[in-house]
Amino acid sequence: MQVTILGAGTMSRGIATRLLAGAHEVHILDRDAGHAATLVDELRSASDGRASAGAVGDKLMGDVVILAVPYVGAARMVRTYADQLPGRILVDVTNPVNAAYDGLSVPPGTSAAEEIAKLAPEGTKVIKAFNTTFAGTLLTGRAGGMPLDVLIAGDDADAKATIARLVEMGDMRPLDVGPLHRARQLEGLGLLHITLQFTMGTGFGSAVKIVS
Repeated sequence: MQVTILGAGTMSRGIATRLLAGAHEVHILDRDAGHAATLVDELRSASDGRASAGAVGDKLMGDVVILAVPYVGAARMVRTYADQLPGRILVDVTNPVNAAYDGLSVPPGTSAAEEIAKLAPEGTKVIKAFNTTFAGTLLTGRAGGMPLDVLIAGDDADAKATIARLVEMGDMRPLDVGPLHRARQLEGLGLLHITLQFTMGTGFGSAVKIVS
């Protein structure tokens, strides 16, 4: 598949690495085209020419768009691509933590993913995924010797199945947690996972794993 990633930060690097491991094509767009080009250069040894770079405003490629920017920049991205998003899957990976890292910046009773879905044009299939996985662990797709669990929420079953296939092809385990409003719990879990790094000293190298 062709996948566009908006943003060229650490989450973009991690997710792109897993997508490339699954033999997909990745197009990375950033407000600073130079940052996107630098990231693609870093990925190129593993990409076999399947990674490309550009600037925000360039045309989206593929049916899946991954929103790998901080939540405060998400609305701007949605507005920029409003005419191209209908019919596409938009994956929100954000954790809307506040400045003190002691709570979420979205109001109670909603989530970043739901707020993004309100802004997105009709026909956009918004999915929440990857917010409980850290960028560093995505480079290998594993933590503690086990594949990462990627928790997926969304209202469109086909869109969730598509993201689940991408996750599986990147050697991780997808878990469908239900409709998009479950993003509220996922974002709370994401915040908890972040704050635990400072008490456990795990250096953002841990993972949320469901075992039985």
